[in-house]
Amino acid sequence: RAIVREHLLLMGALWSEEVAEFHGSHVDLEPSWAWPKPVQQPRIRTLIGGAAGPTLFAQVAELADGWMPIGGAGVAASLGDLRQAAEAAGRDPDSIDVVPFGTIPDPGKLEHYREIGIAEVVLRLPGSARDEVLPVLDAYGEHL
Repeated sequence: RAIVREHLLLMGALWSEEVAEFHGSHVDLEPSWAWPKPVQQPRIRTLIGGAAGPTLFAQVAELADGWMPIGGAGVAASLGDLRQAAEAAGRDPDSIDVVPFGTIPDPGKLEHYREIGIAEVVLRLPGSARDEVLPVLDAYGEHL
């Protein structure tokens, strides 16, 4: 986690500062230039994935735009802890997105997500050939 944290901080500096440098325990970068800068500022939208917990939520609140839980079990119960981590970091809890990864678009599940304030999910797709994936995408279109 410490290495990932420093890489995220370093990338944030490269994406937003004219001349960036970073000196950490794991990453050291002398003054450097990187162009073009992303249109999104102060950084590219960044989501941190992982299981709910105080360490992960503290890092999401410090470094990211959102949390990407894998699957949906326990997401609703964890939202209060995520909000508290955001407040502790001086962030508006509503500025942190929650984007569940690997969701099967069951209408009940999608409605539950809407009810708890989740507006975006990443749907599960088979790792197969085009002829198997395209019909799945067509079926998912019914849920839009």
